[in-house]
Amino acid sequence: MSPIVIVVLVAMLVTAVVILGSRRRPRQDEGMQTFRRHIDALSPEARREVMDRARRHDEGRN
Repeated sequence: MSPIVIVVLVAMLVTAVVILGSRRRPRQDEGMQTFRRHIDALSPEARREVMDRARRHDEGRN
């Protein structure tokens, strides 16, 4: 293969990796934002129950 073809292929690969990497991050942030909106919408009593469940879940994972 000629050097030009190799350079073009490497450039395409780098571009694909950058695009895929930039698409993954917002999904994680959107999930956290959705969770925070949900928690903010709850009453204090309901929020306490949800946070207790989340803590128990985290403790079980560790």
